[in-house]
Amino acid sequence: MEYLLIIVVALLAIIAVVVIFNFLGNRRARQAQTDAVAARAYAPRDPFSSADDDAVRGNPRNLVPGDMIEIRGQTFAVRGTLRLRQDGYEWTENFIDTGTGRKSWISVEDDPDLEVVLWQEVGPDTISPGPYTLDLDGRRYTSDESGQARFTSTGTTGVAASGVMAYHDYESGDQRLSFEDYGSGWEAARGEVLGRGEYRIYPSTTPGV
Repeated sequence: MEYLLIIVVALLAIIAVVVIFNFLGNRRARQAQTDAVAARAYAPRDPFSSADDDAVRGNPRNLVPGDMIEIRGQTFAVRGTLRLRQDGYEWTENFIDTGTGRKSWISVEDDPDLEVVLWQEVGPDTISPGPYTLDLDGRRYTSDESGQARFTSTGTTGVAASGVMAYHDYESGDQRLSFEDYGSGWEAARGEVLGRGEYRIYPSTTPGV
């Protein structure tokens, strides 16, 4: 009988220890979760970050061939992507196509805020870069920056797989005018800055898969 009592007491002690450890472990887990939520809520962050919009409408920085992007109610497929780099600074240009005859480009860069621009080609020999200001269709554009960048190409872009390109960019408010030379002479395009609510991205693959 005495041995039985000892066994019972020992079992109760073990159960008590297990219950206490489970309680403490659950409390630590709840506290860790609370701390993580507080860190996300109160940690220093950029008040103008586009991360929340990116989570809902897709991140344009991640566009790759095969993705779909809806712009002002019209759906385009991404056919090719150019990734450009100059002195550690990177941006992308994506060739997009509706499949019904409309072809455009969409550029994505952080300078420092996210800027997404929809581009349409300007007819050949219409205008050339160089002057500080250029006039086109009643609008005056001012020179913004120029230089050279290295590029890599994936999908259908119409240029080599890699190389060096020259560019000269102009701007006028939310309107853009850009000249690029990938080795066969200057090509001009006129661009319009898109608001975050004007496009939505549908990735061809699920992130992390």
